[in-house]
Amino acid sequence: MNIKLEKFTENDFTHYLKLVNDEKVMEMITERALETDEAKAEFDKQIQNNKLSENFGNFKILDSASKEFIGLAKIEIKAKDDQEAEIGYMILPKFWGKGIASKVGKKLIEIAKSQEEINRLFAIIDPKNLPSRKILINNGFVSKEFKDFDGLPGEVLELTL
Repeated sequence: MNIKLEKFTENDFTHYLKLVNDEKVMEMITERALETDEAKAEFDKQIQNNKLSENFGNFKILDSASKEFIGLAKIEIKAKDDQEAEIGYMILPKFWGKGIASKVGKKLIEIAKSQEEINRLFAIIDPKNLPSRKILINNGFVSKEFKDFDGLPGEVLELTL
C-alpha cells in the first residue's frame, strides 16, 4: 500500500476523533481514549501548530489510491525558527502490521532532511511500544533518556541530521 500525507484542516476533526477515541490506538500514548471535548481541544492546538510552517505539523495518512484515512503523522515544531522537530504517528488498528508505520517514519525523516533549519529529530514513545522503538532504531534514532510525561513513562529517542 502506498501512502500520502496531507495536512489536517479544520474539516478533519471526525478523522482525528476516530483515532484518539480508540482505546487500542491510545493505549501506548495516553493509556486511555480521549472524550470528544478533550479531543477537540487537542485538535484545535494541532490546527494552530499547522499554521507555523508549510512543511511541518500534523498530517493525515491516506492510502494513495483509495484516499482512505489511515491515521496521523506529525513532524512538529514549536516555533518558526526551531532547529528540532518531534515526529510521531497514530494508525488505526485495522492497518497495523502492514508496514505503514515504517513508511511514515521514513517519510517524516525525509521531510526533516529537506529542511535546512532542522538538525535534530526526536520521538517520545511508551517504553513498552517495542514496534515503534524498532522502527526508530532502524532509522538511526538512539535512546537518550527515560522520563515521566504527565505521569506516564516515556522514552526519548533522537536522530541528529
